[in-house]
Amino acid sequence: MDRLTVRLSPDLARRFDAAAAVQGGRSRLLRRLIEGAAQASLPTAETASVSPFSAKLTLRLGVDDLGLLEAAAADAGLSRTQWAVALIRRRLYDRPQLTPSDALAFIGIQRELRRIGVNVNQIARALNTAVLEGKVLELELAQLDAFAAEIRGHLSGLQEAFRGNLDYWSDR
Repeated sequence: MDRLTVRLSPDLARRFDAAAAVQGGRSRLLRRLIEGAAQASLPTAETASVSPFSAKLTLRLGVDDLGLLEAAAADAGLSRTQWAVALIRRRLYDRPQLTPSDALAFIGIQRELRRIGVNVNQIARALNTAVLEGKVLELELAQLDAFAAEIRGHLSGLQEAFRGNLDYWSDR
């Protein structure tokens, strides 16, 4: 015989037991409900909704391993399941897996790069429209070089962050 397992809140389990007590017990009521559901018309392939998840993976870990997993997940700001899924996806797809704090950091970097880009565009426009000579042109070009260096620094930081993310999820 096949066996089905269901997780219920304590309150729902208590209420189900009370209802099942007058109908012959848990097993009898569950069997009757399942038979009724199996007799009902099933949805056709066209109307059935397809779940994006096709299988469930269950892991049994020792107490020590589970403790390490929980600590690693907590450090990353993820649940145990989110952490394990990120690890698996990193290995399968060879792409970075961003934790919420990583995503916020990348958004901040993107915002800063946009700000710098706007400033560089303003300087380039000013250089294209103005006739500058001597010290003024040198100052504008120096400021443009400073912005370019700042952009390179941010891009280097972004590359470092991606490398760190990939290293975190890779074999150690």
